[in-house]
Amino acid sequence: MKIALPNDRGRVNQHFGRSEEFVIFEMSGQEIKGRETISTVTLQHNHEGLAELFKSKGVEVLILGGVGPRAIQALQQYGLRVITGASGNVEEVARAYARGELVSQGIICNHGHGHGNHCHHGPGCS
Repeated sequence: MKIALPNDRGRVNQHFGRSEEFVIFEMSGQEIKGRETISTVTLQHNHEGLAELFKSKGVEVLILGGVGPRAIQALQQYGLRVITGASGNVEEVARAYARGELVSQGIICNHGHGHGNHCHHGPGCS
């Protein structure tokens, strides 16, 4: 199984749409079998483009921090499973998911309001 996480210096980037790179982990049971870092600089806030990229890479699950409802919808339309509310080291989060310890928190960025320590941005969250 392949899972992807937005990467910000080894930690889960809390803003999906502004992530400049993602780490794709190929999991074998609970172990990381492979790792690939992909640049998404040209696809920031391009939900369908990101979904197509992940699908072409064989990703089945995206583990995210904060994400907007339009982005979730685009990803799910491509058959991708979306887990939200993740934070911490990307490898530790990937392993926690493989062990069945990571549960989606239902955190969705809505436009125009703050999100505690996670999202400090204006309109256009995604």
